[in-house]
Amino acid sequence: MRTKNFKILGRMRKQGGRPGFTLAELLVASTVMLIVIVATLALYMRSNKVAVDQSMYAELQHDVRSAMFFIARDIRMAGVGLPIEFNGYYFEGTDNEDQGVEVRPDRLLMMGNIEDPLNLDIDNYQGASVNLRLKDYSLEQYPYPDAYYENKIVLILPNPSSACRAGEVRMITHVTHSAGGANERLNFSPGLAPGINPPGGLSGTCSSSNDYDGGLVTFIDVKEFWLDVTGNYPGLTAGVNGYIGNGQGGILYMTLNAIHYPLAQNVENLQFEYNGDLDDDGDLDGFLPWADTWTLDQISRIREIRIYILGRTPRAFVSVSGTPPSDLYLYQRPTLSNFLILGQPDRHKRFLLESTSVVRNLSLNLYNTGTR
Repeated sequence: MRTKNFKILGRMRKQGGRPGFTLAELLVASTVMLIVIVATLALYMRSNKVAVDQSMYAELQHDVRSAMFFIARDIRMAGVGLPIEFNGYYFEGTDNEDQGVEVRPDRLLMMGNIEDPLNLDIDNYQGASVNLRLKDYSLEQYPYPDAYYENKIVLILPNPSSACRAGEVRMITHVTHSAGGANERLNFSPGLAPGINPPGGLSGTCSSSNDYDGGLVTFIDVKEFWLDVTGNYPGLTAGVNGYIGNGQGGILYMTLNAIHYPLAQNVENLQFEYNGDLDDDGDLDGFLPWADTWTLDQISRIREIRIYILGRTPRAFVSVSGTPPSDLYLYQRPTLSNFLILGQPDRHKRFLLESTSVVRNLSLNLYNTGTR
């Protein structure tokens, strides 16, 4: 009787108890869970690398596109407000400037009264003097108050009929005039404006003061687009006139009237090409790098400028493994224009932007308010 009761109790315990896991089952489950966690972390790390790389690349594209906008816009405005007789001085190029390193970028120097219009006729000016007499009622043509002219940079040009081709860059201290618009004068600081040199060697003073009678005074924007490859450009001091320096290379600058403005960072190369009827046969010759042998007459026949800006990410792509293909320019420096030195694959991603601008003041005279 007692044995029978023990059997019944054993069956009841077996039927009412909860089944457990064996050690082998626990090990298998833990291994599967660990694999899932490791795979999830690997996916996250990969996704994070891709996100970091793409964010860096997107910022690079934004910088390059912004720089291209300003360069292309200003090229279209080259020479605005200047007499068409001086069209050979609207811009000047430098081909493959040697900064002591492998990459040799181009430069472009140009001028015009791009930001603020001003064209005043000269009544009398003794070259290099600090006082210039305008024709009566000249200042009344513009809405600028007298204080607006203070510290403005102007270009003083001789009469286009004169054989002299020298322009003075001066800084206005103040203007004077009688009530009603008579006896109008511009007063200047002594000497030419420092560090501002127009294209083509235009800066200078005519030998005869009579050359300036009937000439022109205009606000002038002398702009130069250039790439600082090393961050230690000779002759420039870090922190002075906007120059960054301190070894921060790859900065694309716009220098406006001797003040340096950074337009983009992480730029690896900058190149320009020029298209015009240089041989005067009635047909455009195709895009060519700048040549120092071009005459002023040939420069005046240039109609288009092509711009190349090559950006490079500041860090190598962490989402790229192995060695990138040698024929994939995205991960090595490509040939641009007549700069032929290829770079080695380095896992830094490049962004090349190309655009062409028409120098409209050389193409359509109606844009040039300085034409007389």
